[in-house]
Amino acid sequence: MAAFSSQTYSPTEEAEIQQWLTTSERLKTAGDDKASILDTLNSHLASRTTLLGSKPSKADVAIYETLSPLVSAWSPDERTGEKGRPHIVRHLDFVQNSPQFGLGLKDEQKVNVDQDDVRYVKPPVDAKAEKERLKKEKAAAAAAAAGGDNKEANLVDRTKEKVKEKAAEAKGAAAAAVGADKPKKEKKEKAPKPQKAAPAPAPLSPALIDLRVGHILKAVNHPDADSLYVSTIAMGDPASEDTVEYEGRVCRTVCSGLNGLIPLAEMQGRKVVVVCNLKPVKMRGIKSSAMVLAASPKIKEGEVDDHKGPVELVSPPEGSKAGDRVFFEGWRGEPEGQLNPKKKIWETFQPGFTTNDNLEVAFDASAVQQLGKTDVGKLVAESGGVCTVQTLKGATVR
Repeated sequence: MAAFSSQTYSPTEEAEIQQWLTTSERLKTAGDDKASILDTLNSHLASRTTLLGSKPSKADVAIYETLSPLVSAWSPDERTGEKGRPHIVRHLDFVQNSPQFGLGLKDEQKVNVDQDDVRYVKPPVDAKAEKERLKKEKAAAAAAAAGGDNKEANLVDRTKEKVKEKAAEAKGAAAAAVGADKPKKEKKEKAPKPQKAAPAPAPLSPALIDLRVGHILKAVNHPDADSLYVSTIAMGDPASEDTVEYEGRVCRTVCSGLNGLIPLAEMQGRKVVVVCNLKPVKMRGIKSSAMVLAASPKIKEGEVDDHKGPVELVSPPEGSKAGDRVFFEGWRGEPEGQLNPKKKIWETFQPGFTTNDNLEVAFDASAVQQLGKTDVGKLVAESGGVCTVQTLKGATVR
């Protein structure tokens, strides 16, 4: 993300910046409507890193300068409680610490933000159960409306039912009598239907793994595991039993063993690359429905993996959107719906996931003997651009 002083903006973005500058001025003098403005701002920032989405601008600085004295005085419940405004707090913390905005604040000048103090986590919405509840409510309303029909109409309906039943009985008896006079025909044996050929197995390829861009909308500490984060990530899914709704977007819940390796603040509101077709598993009581890709140094022969890092998240190309497909050059194909754990597709191809000297994520086919190839393909997004890490060269990615 470039500094906003070097950014260029479209006419639409310029208009939006002016709107937020006006909002900043309104907040300085707002009375009874201040709470409403703050709620709108908090909702707007729920799925955005900056006010424009990902681009920094002078509007972010204006909002920071207006709200930092106010947020400094907020209680923990006002910040992250059930009725708090956590996205405003996250945005202010990002602006005051990110070099893109050039504020150069000393620690004592900054809003004191405790990223680990999360007082309330919105419970996930079971999309299937919610749909069933609405269906029942609709049926109950229809039944209540039908309750206004008079008894005479119900009586007529029941009488018609009985007439139909008697007519059906008479028809059945007549058919039985006619059938008794005719000789029974011998049943002909049906020829067996030809069996359909089994579909050919998909060619062995890293394309069988469903890799996509994910947008972390929220990340918190796992309540029962010190090494885990629990993230709510949008990744372009339709609603299903493996998804939840958060801030109006369909998301998956993902547990990652990154606590202590990556600061919780760096997990908030950022884009990542996720493996989407692993079988969901429960991790200390919380169902995890995907995996976040991260890089770490390769373990040399004879060494033991102590899981102490360093670890760096894989970043998709700038401008990528949640749900964008990601694939290795030379290995594009259709991923499987859900990987069969018995086939060990992920375990087969993961050893080839690495980073090169340009900090680009790539697949080295020579690490997978079954392929019989030595090609190296970069991890790219459908929308263009290569996935990267910050500093780790020749790393393993998993």
